[in-house]
Amino acid sequence: MTTIGFVRHGVTQWNKEGRAQGSSDIPLDEEGLSQARLLAYRLEASEWDVVYSSDLLRAKQTAEILNAKLGTQLNLDSRLRERGGGLTEGTTEEERIQRWGPNWRELDMQFESHDSIISRGNAFIDEISEKHVNQNVLIVSHGAFIKTLLKALCPGSNMDESLKNTSLTSLIKCGRSWNCELYNRTEHLLEGDSLKM
Repeated sequence: MTTIGFVRHGVTQWNKEGRAQGSSDIPLDEEGLSQARLLAYRLEASEWDVVYSSDLLRAKQTAEILNAKLGTQLNLDSRLRERGGGLTEGTTEEERIQRWGPNWRELDMQFESHDSIISRGNAFIDEISEKHVNQNVLIVSHGAFIKTLLKALCPGSNMDESLKNTSLTSLIKCGRSWNCELYNRTEHLLEGDSLKM
């Protein structure tokens, strides 16, 4: 049985400021690094055979922290990058309204297309499914990319909640389809809060 775990990267300063990140290469902030360490402690008790990550810094830093605990092989893959945000990258909602007006979503912001995300995401999943049969594969990527791919892999599933930073979602391959086992789990962050008390 093949299992794929999806992890959204830790939090960044741009996340906190509400800035569109897209393909911009933004590092984790101190809280993001701490979130990744808390997740690493949680995952240490489970078995992951290999880790793949987006090559963007915020995902790569998250993956390196996880991989240091798991002691597996880390592979960077540009197909796991966030959806390209076009002209909006680096801007907040307020700045977008100031620049393009309240109907900016109706304009051509040069976003990466839905079809492009699905194409590169499916190509990656098909490849690792063949390469890692009956293994546990951990993927560190980005919120919009993961959600778009999950909806394609598990059509009809109720996955509308926004993915939290360092959340874990896992899928199990059943024949030719995927079933969602966990979605958007962040218990490790609550455990981290209790450690601070």
